[in-house]
Amino acid sequence: MPEAGNGGADSTDAIDAVEFAGRLIRCPSVTPAEGGAIDVLESALGALGFTCHRLRFEEAGTDPIDNLYARIGTGAPHLCFAGHTDVVPVGDTAAWTVGPFDGAVRDGLLWGRGAADMKGGIAAFVAAAARVIGEHGGNPPGSISLLITGDEEGPAVNGTTKVLDWMEAAGEIPDACVVGEPTNPNALGDMMKIGRRGSLTGTLTVHGTQGHVAYPHLADNPIHHLLRMLEPFAHGQLDEGTAHFQPSTLAITTIDVGNPASNVVPAKATAVFNIRFNDAHNSQSLERMLRDSFDQKGARYELSTSCSGESFLTEPGRLSTLVADAAEAVVGRRPELSTTGGTSDARFICRLCPVVEFGLVGQTMHKVDERVAVADIQSLTDIYAALLRRFLA
Repeated sequence: MPEAGNGGADSTDAIDAVEFAGRLIRCPSVTPAEGGAIDVLESALGALGFTCHRLRFEEAGTDPIDNLYARIGTGAPHLCFAGHTDVVPVGDTAAWTVGPFDGAVRDGLLWGRGAADMKGGIAAFVAAAARVIGEHGGNPPGSISLLITGDEEGPAVNGTTKVLDWMEAAGEIPDACVVGEPTNPNALGDMMKIGRRGSLTGTLTVHGTQGHVAYPHLADNPIHHLLRMLEPFAHGQLDEGTAHFQPSTLAITTIDVGNPASNVVPAKATAVFNIRFNDAHNSQSLERMLRDSFDQKGARYELSTSCSGESFLTEPGRLSTLVADAAEAVVGRRPELSTTGGTSDARFICRLCPVVEFGLVGQTMHKVDERVAVADIQSLTDIYAALLRRFLA
């Protein structure tokens, strides 16, 4: 039987999750703008007794970013919640049914940019924390903290990674972390992320000799070399997958020659590709694999790679069990443990402590008319509260 919850609407709750999510949505925090969202959070958490640290980072050539680290309690166990208040652009405002920054409730849904990704999840955790703190007279056992960045949807340079550096220097090391990304594909309780694939982007430039197409023996066509070099990877799948991961894949995203003439062999050709890789690889081993294969083709080439995040896995254990138990108790569904999808800031947090991701349903994230069910925000609040009680017990 689902665990009873008051859905964030009981008068004993210090914060109503739906109302608070609407307040966050009304802050136009499109990366890199803070938009007032960090201000709203800092004020609310401070009123609950959290010690708040406003952390603003910038470096040459990048936008300054406001972040927030807040903690209540000083002892163990210490559970951290991580999330981001920045959102992606809204696109054509006229295409929205409800204004993207209205934060309005209509037809049982909360509408607005960030409702799913992920202001609704942040609001649910803040409301859950307020509830548990209230149950303990303002002094919960252990510690509860929040790591909130304004740079998740952007380059992720002045956000979570720098906050983690600050936390390490300050001795703020959680025992575990939950990231409130919208992990559920269809219904709340469907899925929890216990890891993510890595992402490596490669740029391959092959050099040839320009010439007339009628005299190919006087030219050296780089496109032909390029195709031969990429052919072993053109089928997409690089392995058979691992225990918790699907197969690694390579996708060629563009091939550029810049040749306007049909009777000229070009001097060079460039391809860009992206590899989403499981825990059988890392970025260094993949680059070695690529170079070993390309070297065998005998072409003159240049390869550059960049990795936005290595693969990581939090082995199923206490943290994932506690989250699954809380979800099952509230909604009657036990989340699948998954590593599918893109990347998240969990790829950085994993160096500090075990981390899993669990949040709202993500069907409308980044879309026009982004929205979530009010009932889901209320149930997620109950799940987070149930998790806090279990973790801090």
